[in-house]
This record gives sequence, C-alpha cells and structure tokens, in this order.
Amino acid sequence: MQHLLRRKLTSIIIIFLVVPYIGLSQLRTQLNLPDHDNSLYHFGINLGFNKSHFSFTHHPVFLQQDSVLAIESINSTGINLAWLVNINLNNHFDLRTYPLNLTFSEKAFEYTLPHPDIPGGESNITIKKVQSITLSLPIQIKFSSDRIDNIKVYTMAGAKFDYDLAANAGKNNGEELIKLNKFDYGIEGAIGFHLYFPFFVLTPELKVSWGLANLHSRNSALKFSSNIDKINSRMISFSLTVE
Repeated sequence: MQHLLRRKLTSIIIIFLVVPYIGLSQLRTQLNLPDHDNSLYHFGINLGFNKSHFSFTHHPVFLQQDSVLAIESINSTGINLAWLVNINLNNHFDLRTYPLNLTFSEKAFEYTLPHPDIPGGESNITIKKVQSITLSLPIQIKFSSDRIDNIKVYTMAGAKFDYDLAANAGKNNGEELIKLNKFDYGIEGAIGFHLYFPFFVLTPELKVSWGLANLHSRNSALKFSSNIDKINSRMISFSLTVE
C-alpha cells in the first residue's frame, strides 16, 4: 500500500514539474497580459484531483478485544471543482478564497477479522467505504515572487472550514457504517506557478491539507466503530486554475 502511494505521489510531483516546463517553452517570446497583476480582483475556475485518507487513532478497547486484529486507512482518488476569488493586497501578497468549492472523494477502512460474519457479507479482509461530498470555504494568504517574463512562483498558507454533504452521523440505520460528523476545519499549504498566456493565466498548484477536527461519531456497541477513537482528514491535491 505504501509503495503504491509513493508511486502515485511521485506521478503528481512529476506532473507538477513538467507543466511549468512546458509552459516556459511557450512563454519566452513576449510579455503576456502585462497589466493582469494590477487588477484588484481576479476570478478563476479550478479543476483538480486529490489523494485523500483518514488519519486515525485506535481506541483503548482495541487492545482488549479479539473481534478485529488490524485496521488500516486506505488511500483514494477524488476530484475538486472550485471557483476562485483573488484579491490583490500588494505586489507580493494576495488574499484568496473559493466561494464555491466542492471535493468528491471516497475513503475506506480495511479491517482484518479473525471470525468474520460470512452470512452478513464479511470476510477476513473487510473494507468499509466512506463517501464524501465536501463543501469547503478556505481563507488563504498567497506570497508571490516577482514576475520573470511570463512566469511567477508563489507559496500559500491558510485555513479552511468544511461541511460534508454526505456525512452519515445522523443515520439510524448505519449499524455497519463508520459514522462521521458533518463539520471539519483545518489548515493547508501549497506551492504553485502562474503561467501567463496571451489570453489567460494558467496556474498549476500542489496543495496539502490537514483536518484538525475529530470526525468520528463513535458507537461503543459496534465493532467497526468502537475500535477507532479519533479520525482526521488528510489530503494532497494537484489542480489547474484558469484566470
């Protein structure tokens, strides 16, 4: 599992490095959109994909029972769709937010069971999936370098507030589910490039997000829930924004 994750992360990093290189080869002839950064507001459309998983801790009851031998969080791939609003503060700092920011993902827990309930659909390796449709509101501060020809490099740090439209903590018939709360908050950081073309600006960005809230709505009566204490979200994403 870790080997596959390293391969996928390597692919994301390669894409992140290759896109600016391709852009640079096409942006050396003339200065495109010379007044773009002088505007107070910028708007853009963002599309990306992500790798996400849950970071979790075992509850003390895990060491006192024999119904579950091991638990592992499985990484998954999803997509991001967002509308960017960028406010220019000065030559190097911008304030950014995404009034409409949807993330689609499907995370999962893998359980190793010594005595699976086969008639109930269990096996020695049982996977419980958790689907998420998250509406996020991030607030970000971006620090940019000076523009060199038609490229600019930046870093970003910020906080976000999430609302999971598919969270199942309130379901009464979720005995076999890992129930999660709807609200989350966290921090995030990113690096990216602005590539200035004649009619638009293309921005590849690599971002890491850490959820800080405990998402788990624990039920001590259920074996899939009782063995887990805290659950936090983790995500790495690569996106392209067109302004």
